[in-house]
Amino acid sequence: MIFNNSLSFIVANGKGELAALFAAALWAVASVVYGIVGQRIPPLQLNVVKGIVAIACLILTILFTRETFPISASIPILLLCLSGVIGIGWGDTAFLAAINYLGARRVLLIGTLSPPITAIAANIFLQEQLNLSAWCGILLTILGVAWVITERVSGDGDHSPKHLWTGIGFGLLATMTNAIATVISRAALNTGSVSPLWAALLRLSAAEIVLLFWIVVQRKNQEFSYPYWQSWRIIFATCFAAFCGTYLGIWLQQTAIKFTAAGIASTLLQTSPLFVIPIAVLMGEKVSWRAIAGVIIAIMGIGLLFYLQGIGDS
Repeated sequence: MIFNNSLSFIVANGKGELAALFAAALWAVASVVYGIVGQRIPPLQLNVVKGIVAIACLILTILFTRETFPISASIPILLLCLSGVIGIGWGDTAFLAAINYLGARRVLLIGTLSPPITAIAANIFLQEQLNLSAWCGILLTILGVAWVITERVSGDGDHSPKHLWTGIGFGLLATMTNAIATVISRAALNTGSVSPLWAALLRLSAAEIVLLFWIVVQRKNQEFSYPYWQSWRIIFATCFAAFCGTYLGIWLQQTAIKFTAAGIASTLLQTSPLFVIPIAVLMGEKVSWRAIAGVIIAIMGIGLLFYLQGIGDS
């Protein structure tokens, strides 16, 4: 009886936290696929394609749910568009480029800097204050994720110093843009007049416009060819990853940002490496005890954040 009541409380009051965890899980699936197709598709073009697929899915969802466009919310709409340009247009492109230089584990390690940056920025600009216990939960989650993704695996040393620093630069850019975009989205969604579904569509649409302009400018300097689109496997894999990681992932991300503090949302959204582990097991990879210990530490941090959120809402 106590367990059922606790579960009902978490579902009812922790919708933002649950949305963030589901988004992280979907991004884990998408990251595995992007890691495969990204070896054949340039980051900028891959970002454009996944955005087009996600926008089409979002439009169909809006038509099905008949959610009205928030005409009166002009400032939140502009903020969401700005958030999309920064977080998706620049951030996702930098993230995909960083993976090509460093590999997913190192890039995800750099990404663990995003939650504290987001929490500090939200405290300064949105006056969202987290108590000491909440900071402990964030730190514990970050330590758990970092413990998992800093484990040395085969291929970690296959990067030249030039590629290493280039990758670090892209990784830091992705981290900073992600933190800035999260705070801007939180500011826009605080008004309550824009739904997470419309927020996701607005952010993606604004990012897509900038990315398409970017490609047009680049095309003046070099000739583009698209031999990879001749493979139906690549097309299917890209569409699948875009559906999971971009369409559902960004929709859930905006839901999380709307219903919980920016620092907590950012922390839970960075737990994707934890969900990669069961995928790795299914793909036949060996998982070390260190990785399992990291998952346990991170889950303790996540549980602490849920517990503290429950205390704050009660």
